[in-house]
Amino acid sequence: MAKRKAQAKQAALEPAGADPHLGGINKRHRARTVAISGSSSFLGRNLIGLLEEDPRIGRIVALDVRPPATAGAKTHYYEVDFTQPTSEARMAEIFSAERVHTMVHLAFLSLPTHATAWAHEFESVGTMHLLNAARQGGVTKLVHWSQSVLYGARPSNPNFLTEQRDLRAPKAAQFFQDKIDAEAEAQRFGERKGTVVTVLRTAPILGPTVRNYVTRFLGHRLVPVLMGFDPLWQFVHEVDAVAAFKLAVDRDIPGTFNIVSQGVLPLSTVVRLAGRLALPIPHPVAIPLAGALWAAQLIETPPGFVDYLRYLCVADGARAERELGFRASYSSRDAVLDFATAQHLRDVRLLDEPAV
Repeated sequence: MAKRKAQAKQAALEPAGADPHLGGINKRHRARTVAISGSSSFLGRNLIGLLEEDPRIGRIVALDVRPPATAGAKTHYYEVDFTQPTSEARMAEIFSAERVHTMVHLAFLSLPTHATAWAHEFESVGTMHLLNAARQGGVTKLVHWSQSVLYGARPSNPNFLTEQRDLRAPKAAQFFQDKIDAEAEAQRFGERKGTVVTVLRTAPILGPTVRNYVTRFLGHRLVPVLMGFDPLWQFVHEVDAVAAFKLAVDRDIPGTFNIVSQGVLPLSTVVRLAGRLALPIPHPVAIPLAGALWAAQLIETPPGFVDYLRYLCVADGARAERELGFRASYSSRDAVLDFATAQHLRDVRLLDEPAV
Protein backbone atom coordinates (compact mmCIF):
# COMPACT_ATOMS: atom_id res chain seq x y z
CA MET A 1 0.00 0.00 0.00
CA ALA A 2 2.78 2.45 0.95
CA LYS A 3 4.54 1.82 -2.37
CA ARG A 4 1.35 2.50 -4.36
CA LYS A 5 0.70 5.67 -2.36
CA ALA A 6 4.22 6.92 -3.17
CA GLN A 7 3.70 6.06 -6.85
CA ALA A 8 0.40 7.95 -6.95
CA LYS A 9 2.01 11.03 -5.40
CA GLN A 10 4.95 10.85 -7.80
CA ALA A 11 2.61 10.57 -10.78
CA ALA A 12 0.78 13.71 -9.64
CA LEU A 13 4.08 15.61 -9.58
CA GLU A 14 5.53 14.30 -12.88
CA PRO A 15 6.64 17.11 -15.20
CA ALA A 16 4.24 17.74 -18.02
CA GLY A 17 6.78 17.51 -20.81
CA ALA A 18 5.26 18.00 -24.24
CA ASP A 19 1.71 16.97 -23.33
CA PRO A 20 -0.55 19.08 -25.60
CA HIS A 21 -3.26 19.20 -22.91
CA LEU A 22 -1.10 21.13 -20.48
CA GLY A 23 -1.96 24.59 -21.70
CA GLY A 24 -0.54 27.39 -19.55
CA ILE A 25 2.00 25.32 -17.56
CA ASN A 26 4.51 24.43 -20.26
CA LYS A 27 8.05 25.60 -19.49
CA ARG A 28 7.62 28.33 -22.08
CA HIS A 29 4.80 29.83 -20.02
CA ARG A 30 4.77 31.62 -16.70
CA ALA A 31 3.95 29.49 -13.65
CA ARG A 32 0.29 29.46 -12.75
CA THR A 33 -1.40 31.02 -9.75
CA VAL A 34 -3.99 28.62 -8.36
CA ALA A 35 -6.70 29.61 -5.90
CA ILE A 36 -8.36 26.99 -3.69
CA SER A 37 -11.62 27.51 -1.84
CA GLY A 38 -12.16 25.25 1.15
CA SER A 39 -8.38 25.19 1.50
CA SER A 40 -8.42 23.77 5.05
CA SER A 41 -10.69 20.85 4.07
CA PHE A 42 -9.28 17.36 3.50
CA LEU A 43 -9.02 17.82 -0.27
CA GLY A 44 -7.83 21.41 0.06
CA ARG A 45 -4.95 20.91 2.43
CA ASN A 46 -3.72 17.77 0.64
CA LEU A 47 -3.90 19.44 -2.76
CA ILE A 48 -1.97 22.42 -1.40
CA GLY A 49 0.70 20.01 -0.17
CA LEU A 50 1.15 18.71 -3.73
CA LEU A 51 1.08 22.15 -5.33
CA GLU A 52 3.70 23.45 -2.88
CA GLU A 53 6.10 20.80 -4.22
CA ASP A 54 5.36 21.45 -7.90
CA PRO A 55 7.82 23.89 -9.52
CA ARG A 56 5.25 24.62 -12.24
CA ILE A 57 2.97 26.34 -9.72
CA GLY A 58 4.07 29.85 -8.87
CA ARG A 59 1.59 30.81 -6.15
CA ILE A 60 -1.33 29.31 -4.23
CA VAL A 61 -4.19 31.47 -2.97
CA ALA A 62 -5.97 29.78 -0.06
CA LEU A 63 -9.53 30.85 0.77
CA ASP A 64 -11.21 29.62 3.96
CA VAL A 65 -12.21 30.64 7.46
CA ARG A 66 -8.99 29.12 8.83
CA PRO A 67 -5.53 28.65 7.31
CA PRO A 68 -4.56 25.28 5.83
CA ALA A 69 -2.05 23.26 7.85
CA THR A 70 -0.05 22.46 4.71
CA ALA A 71 0.54 26.09 3.69
CA GLY A 72 4.14 26.78 2.72
CA ALA A 73 6.16 29.53 1.11
CA LYS A 74 3.98 29.62 -2.02
CA THR A 75 0.66 29.92 -0.20
CA HIS A 76 -1.07 33.23 0.45
CA TYR A 77 -3.95 32.73 2.88
CA TYR A 78 -7.05 34.94 2.93
CA GLU A 79 -9.81 34.57 5.50
CA VAL A 80 -13.09 34.44 3.56
CA ASP A 81 -16.53 33.42 4.82
CA PHE A 82 -18.70 32.50 1.83
CA THR A 83 -21.90 33.09 3.81
CA GLN A 84 -21.15 36.82 4.12
CA PRO A 85 -22.63 39.17 1.48
CA THR A 86 -19.30 41.05 1.27
CA SER A 87 -17.40 37.91 0.24
CA GLU A 88 -17.98 38.41 -3.48
CA ALA A 89 -16.36 41.83 -3.65
CA ARG A 90 -13.50 40.69 -1.42
CA MET A 91 -12.76 37.62 -3.55
CA ALA A 92 -12.92 39.64 -6.79
CA GLU A 93 -10.23 41.95 -5.38
CA ILE A 94 -8.11 38.97 -4.32
CA PHE A 95 -8.37 37.24 -7.70
CA SER A 96 -7.45 40.42 -9.54
CA ALA A 97 -4.56 41.37 -7.23
CA GLU A 98 -3.12 37.85 -7.20
CA ARG A 99 -3.69 37.34 -10.95
CA VAL A 100 -5.39 34.00 -10.36
CA HIS A 101 -5.55 31.79 -13.44
CA THR A 102 -7.11 28.60 -12.00
CA MET A 103 -9.81 28.32 -9.33
CA VAL A 104 -10.29 24.98 -7.53
CA HIS A 105 -13.64 25.00 -5.74
CA LEU A 106 -13.66 22.57 -2.80
CA ALA A 107 -15.76 24.50 -0.27
CA PHE A 108 -18.46 21.90 0.32
CA LEU A 109 -19.69 20.10 3.41
CA SER A 110 -18.51 16.53 3.94
CA LEU A 111 -21.18 15.86 6.54
CA PRO A 112 -24.90 16.75 6.49
CA THR A 113 -25.97 19.41 8.96
CA HIS A 114 -29.23 20.37 10.64
CA ALA A 115 -28.35 24.01 9.93
CA THR A 116 -29.81 23.75 6.42
CA ALA A 117 -30.29 27.51 5.91
CA TRP A 118 -26.62 28.14 6.70
CA ALA A 119 -25.55 25.21 4.48
CA HIS A 120 -27.55 26.66 1.58
CA GLU A 121 -25.84 30.04 2.01
CA PHE A 122 -22.45 28.36 2.22
CA GLU A 123 -22.70 25.94 -0.72
CA SER A 124 -25.32 27.18 -3.16
CA VAL A 125 -25.23 30.95 -2.63
CA GLY A 126 -21.53 30.83 -1.73
CA THR A 127 -20.71 29.19 -5.07
CA MET A 128 -22.64 31.92 -6.86
CA HIS A 129 -20.62 34.60 -5.01
CA LEU A 130 -17.36 32.78 -5.75
CA LEU A 131 -18.00 32.41 -9.48
CA ASN A 132 -19.24 35.98 -9.85
CA ALA A 133 -16.00 37.09 -8.21
CA ALA A 134 -14.02 34.80 -10.54
CA ARG A 135 -15.63 36.45 -13.58
CA GLN A 136 -14.81 39.91 -12.26
CA GLY A 137 -11.28 38.89 -11.28
CA GLY A 138 -10.33 37.42 -14.65
CA VAL A 139 -10.18 33.74 -13.65
CA THR A 140 -10.24 31.63 -16.81
CA LYS A 141 -10.22 28.08 -15.44
CA LEU A 142 -12.39 26.33 -12.85
CA VAL A 143 -11.94 22.88 -11.31
CA HIS A 144 -15.17 22.07 -9.46
CA TRP A 145 -15.76 19.29 -6.94
CA SER A 146 -19.00 17.36 -7.36
CA GLN A 147 -20.02 13.86 -6.23
CA SER A 148 -21.36 10.72 -7.89
CA VAL A 149 -24.03 10.29 -5.18
CA LEU A 150 -25.83 13.22 -6.81
CA TYR A 151 -27.00 10.84 -9.56
CA GLY A 152 -29.30 9.37 -6.94
CA ALA A 153 -29.90 5.74 -5.96
CA ARG A 154 -32.89 4.51 -7.95
CA PRO A 155 -34.30 1.11 -8.98
CA SER A 156 -34.12 2.15 -12.66
CA ASN A 157 -30.40 2.96 -12.57
CA PRO A 158 -28.18 1.04 -15.02
CA ASN A 159 -25.16 -0.86 -13.73
CA PHE A 160 -22.90 2.11 -14.45
CA LEU A 161 -23.97 5.76 -14.63
CA THR A 162 -22.24 7.92 -17.24
CA GLU A 163 -21.70 11.67 -17.03
CA GLN A 164 -24.67 12.24 -19.37
CA ARG A 165 -27.15 11.07 -16.73
CA ASP A 166 -29.25 13.66 -14.90
CA LEU A 167 -28.52 14.38 -11.24
CA ARG A 168 -31.56 12.92 -9.46
CA ALA A 169 -30.58 12.67 -5.81
CA PRO A 170 -33.51 13.21 -3.39
CA LYS A 171 -34.50 16.88 -3.57
CA ALA A 172 -35.80 16.74 -0.01
CA ALA A 173 -32.22 16.24 1.20
CA GLN A 174 -30.62 19.69 1.30
CA PHE A 175 -27.16 18.09 1.46
CA PHE A 176 -27.65 16.89 -2.13
CA GLN A 177 -29.65 19.77 -3.56
CA ASP A 178 -27.18 22.50 -2.62
CA LYS A 179 -24.40 20.59 -4.39
CA ILE A 180 -26.58 20.09 -7.48
CA ASP A 181 -27.29 23.84 -7.54
CA ALA A 182 -23.57 24.58 -7.17
CA GLU A 183 -22.66 22.32 -10.07
CA ALA A 184 -25.24 24.08 -12.26
CA GLU A 185 -23.53 27.39 -11.40
CA ALA A 186 -20.19 25.90 -12.43
CA GLN A 187 -21.62 24.77 -15.76
CA ARG A 188 -22.92 28.29 -16.39
CA PHE A 189 -19.46 29.70 -15.63
CA GLY A 190 -18.14 27.53 -18.47
CA GLU A 191 -20.49 29.13 -21.00
CA ARG A 192 -18.33 32.25 -21.10
CA LYS A 193 -15.91 32.31 -24.01
CA GLY A 194 -12.31 31.55 -23.12
CA THR A 195 -13.03 29.61 -19.92
CA VAL A 196 -12.23 26.01 -19.05
CA VAL A 197 -14.44 24.19 -16.54
CA THR A 198 -13.55 20.71 -15.30
CA VAL A 199 -16.10 19.07 -12.99
CA LEU A 200 -14.93 16.04 -11.01
CA ARG A 201 -17.74 13.88 -9.64
CA THR A 202 -15.94 11.75 -7.09
CA ALA A 203 -17.31 8.50 -5.73
CA PRO A 204 -17.55 8.52 -1.90
CA ILE A 205 -14.00 9.20 -0.71
CA LEU A 206 -12.64 6.60 1.70
CA GLY A 207 -9.27 5.97 3.31
CA PRO A 208 -7.35 6.17 6.58
CA THR A 209 -7.42 9.95 7.17
CA VAL A 210 -10.51 11.38 5.46
CA ARG A 211 -13.64 12.09 7.49
CA ASN A 212 -17.09 12.34 5.90
CA TYR A 213 -20.59 10.84 6.04
CA VAL A 214 -19.32 7.47 4.75
CA THR A 215 -16.59 7.14 7.38
CA ARG A 216 -19.11 8.15 10.05
CA PHE A 217 -21.55 5.52 8.76
CA LEU A 218 -18.93 2.77 8.73
CA GLY A 219 -17.41 3.98 11.99
CA HIS A 220 -20.24 2.52 14.07
CA ARG A 221 -19.78 -0.99 15.39
CA LEU A 222 -23.35 -1.77 14.25
CA VAL A 223 -24.04 -0.56 10.70
CA PRO A 224 -27.70 -0.28 9.68
CA VAL A 225 -28.72 -2.11 6.49
CA LEU A 226 -32.11 -2.86 4.95
CA MET A 227 -33.55 -6.36 5.14
CA GLY A 228 -33.67 -7.93 1.68
CA PHE A 229 -31.38 -5.36 0.02
CA ASP A 230 -27.66 -5.53 -0.69
CA PRO A 231 -26.77 -2.82 -3.24
CA LEU A 232 -23.37 -2.46 -4.84
CA TRP A 233 -21.19 0.33 -3.49
CA GLN A 234 -18.24 2.12 -5.00
CA PHE A 235 -15.49 4.32 -3.55
CA VAL A 236 -12.41 6.29 -4.50
CA HIS A 237 -9.36 6.12 -2.27
CA GLU A 238 -8.39 9.44 -0.66
CA VAL A 239 -4.97 9.40 -2.37
CA ASP A 240 -6.55 8.93 -5.79
CA ALA A 241 -9.11 11.68 -5.14
CA VAL A 242 -6.37 14.22 -4.41
CA ALA A 243 -4.35 13.01 -7.42
CA ALA A 244 -7.39 13.52 -9.67
CA PHE A 245 -7.66 17.19 -8.66
CA LYS A 246 -3.94 17.69 -9.22
CA LEU A 247 -4.35 16.19 -12.69
CA ALA A 248 -7.30 18.50 -13.40
CA VAL A 249 -5.19 21.51 -12.37
CA ASP A 250 -2.37 20.39 -14.64
CA ARG A 251 -4.45 19.60 -17.72
CA ASP A 252 -6.79 22.08 -19.39
CA ILE A 253 -9.49 19.59 -20.33
CA PRO A 254 -13.07 20.85 -20.02
CA GLY A 255 -15.92 18.50 -19.19
CA THR A 256 -17.49 16.45 -16.44
CA PHE A 257 -15.71 13.32 -15.22
CA ASN A 258 -16.59 10.53 -12.80
CA ILE A 259 -13.64 9.84 -10.49
CA VAL A 260 -13.91 6.27 -9.21
CA SER A 261 -11.79 3.33 -8.12
CA GLN A 262 -11.79 0.00 -9.89
CA GLY A 263 -14.36 -2.53 -8.72
CA VAL A 264 -17.60 -2.46 -6.75
CA LEU A 265 -18.61 -4.22 -3.55
CA PRO A 266 -21.94 -5.37 -2.10
CA LEU A 267 -22.80 -3.37 0.99
CA SER A 268 -22.67 -6.57 3.07
CA THR A 269 -19.05 -7.06 1.98
CA VAL A 270 -18.19 -3.43 2.76
CA VAL A 271 -19.53 -3.84 6.28
CA ARG A 272 -17.62 -7.10 6.78
CA LEU A 273 -14.32 -5.74 5.40
CA ALA A 274 -14.69 -2.70 7.64
CA GLY A 275 -14.83 -5.04 10.65
CA ARG A 276 -18.39 -4.04 11.51
CA LEU A 277 -21.62 -5.93 12.15
CA ALA A 278 -24.73 -5.36 10.03
CA LEU A 279 -27.91 -4.27 11.82
CA PRO A 280 -30.82 -5.31 9.56
CA ILE A 281 -33.83 -2.98 9.64
CA PRO A 282 -37.21 -3.77 8.04
CA HIS A 283 -37.69 -1.59 5.00
CA PRO A 284 -41.19 -0.23 5.89
CA VAL A 285 -39.91 1.35 9.12
CA ALA A 286 -36.51 2.51 7.84
CA ILE A 287 -37.47 5.94 6.48
CA PRO A 288 -39.77 7.02 9.34
CA LEU A 289 -37.21 5.73 11.84
CA ALA A 290 -34.39 7.59 10.09
CA GLY A 291 -36.53 10.74 10.01
CA ALA A 292 -37.24 10.57 13.74
CA LEU A 293 -33.61 9.88 14.63
CA TRP A 294 -32.39 12.66 12.33
CA ALA A 295 -34.86 15.13 13.86
CA ALA A 296 -33.63 14.13 17.32
CA GLN A 297 -30.01 14.58 16.09
CA LEU A 298 -29.14 10.99 16.96
CA ILE A 299 -27.81 9.98 13.51
CA GLU A 300 -25.45 11.70 11.06
CA THR A 301 -27.50 11.41 7.86
CA PRO A 302 -31.05 12.50 6.93
CA PRO A 303 -33.67 10.00 5.67
CA GLY A 304 -32.78 10.67 2.00
CA PHE A 305 -29.69 8.51 2.48
CA VAL A 306 -31.84 5.41 3.02
CA ASP A 307 -32.17 5.06 -0.77
CA TYR A 308 -28.46 4.27 -0.97
CA LEU A 309 -28.98 1.27 1.33
CA ARG A 310 -31.54 -0.05 -1.10
CA TYR A 311 -30.65 0.81 -4.70
CA LEU A 312 -27.62 1.00 -6.98
CA CYS A 313 -25.63 4.20 -7.55
CA VAL A 314 -22.40 3.27 -9.34
CA ALA A 315 -20.61 5.64 -11.74
CA ASP A 316 -18.71 4.81 -14.92
CA GLY A 317 -15.11 6.07 -14.82
CA ALA A 318 -14.24 5.29 -18.45
CA ARG A 319 -14.40 8.90 -19.66
CA ALA A 320 -12.00 10.15 -16.97
CA GLU A 321 -9.50 7.47 -17.94
CA ARG A 322 -9.90 8.09 -21.67
CA GLU A 323 -9.92 11.91 -21.78
CA LEU A 324 -8.44 13.13 -18.50
CA GLY A 325 -5.87 10.36 -18.14
CA PHE A 326 -7.03 9.41 -14.63
CA ARG A 327 -6.65 5.83 -13.49
CA ALA A 328 -7.01 4.97 -9.83
CA SER A 329 -4.07 3.32 -8.06
CA TYR A 330 -6.36 1.76 -5.46
CA SER A 331 -9.48 -0.38 -5.85
CA SER A 332 -12.69 0.11 -3.87
CA ARG A 333 -11.65 -2.91 -1.80
CA ASP A 334 -8.27 -1.32 -1.05
CA ALA A 335 -10.01 1.86 0.10
CA VAL A 336 -12.24 -0.05 2.53
CA LEU A 337 -9.31 -2.06 3.92
CA ASP A 338 -7.18 1.07 4.43
CA PHE A 339 -10.09 2.72 6.23
CA ALA A 340 -10.68 -0.40 8.34
CA THR A 341 -7.05 -0.56 9.50
CA ALA A 342 -7.07 3.06 10.66
CA GLN A 343 -10.54 2.74 12.19
CA HIS A 344 -9.41 -0.24 14.27
CA LEU A 345 -6.64 1.93 15.74
CA ARG A 346 -9.17 4.64 16.49
CA ASP A 347 -11.46 2.09 18.14
CA VAL A 348 -8.70 1.14 20.57
CA ARG A 349 -7.72 4.78 21.05
CA LEU A 350 -4.32 4.46 19.36
CA LEU A 351 -5.22 6.97 16.64
CA ASP A 352 -7.08 10.27 16.84
CA GLU A 353 -10.18 11.03 14.79
CA PRO A 354 -9.25 12.81 11.54
CA ALA A 355 -10.30 16.42 11.03
CA VAL A 356 -13.26 17.17 8.77
